[in-house]
Amino acid sequence: MPKDTFFNLDGAKQKKIFEAAVDEFSQRRFSEASINQVVKNAGISRGSFYQYFDNKEDLYLYTLKQIGKEKLNIIGRVGELKPDADFFDGYMYMFRAALEWSTAKPEYYRIGMLMELDDSRFVSELRKASPEGFLMLKGMLEKDMQLGRIRDDVDAGLVVDIIYTLNLYLLTQYFKEDNKAELTEKAEEVIRIIKEGIVRK
Repeated sequence: MPKDTFFNLDGAKQKKIFEAAVDEFSQRRFSEASINQVVKNAGISRGSFYQYFDNKEDLYLYTLKQIGKEKLNIIGRVGELKPDADFFDGYMYMFRAALEWSTAKPEYYRIGMLMELDDSRFVSELRKASPEGFLMLKGMLEKDMQLGRIRDDVDAGLVVDIIYTLNLYLLTQYFKEDNKAELTEKAEEVIRIIKEGIVRK
């Protein structure tokens, strides 16, 4: 994470460095991103950069953390749903909110997609950590299990992992085709199949 010298900068300068990082990481995978380009866009010297951050990894982690805070603030509003909303309604609320946010902040969305396409060791290790959104969904599912809405023999983590993986695939397709309406329909279909199953009753 940034050094104290970074946090001692005025807000405008911090914002300029962050925006330069976002610009670079949204155009190139982490492994291909250039610190030289970041410092050029931020209007600082390379020496100054290393007064603020240890390395490119440090800057990347800071950038992801700032983006993550904003995203969690958006999807965390799932609590605004009616109190009796179930996991599936809650998930689709979060999905639509995140999709709207990614439309408003396409550079953030591209950083996420490029992260999934990066095979560098550093990014591969980052992907292994459970994102906070994943933990939020798992908690919502476990709550429904306690309320008797979901079978208590279900592995909540596995179910969320399945949904997360399938929708990551859908998001990747959307990234290529830019078709938000179809993406939402596909996400709703994934949720319906998981909720209802595929065996004829």
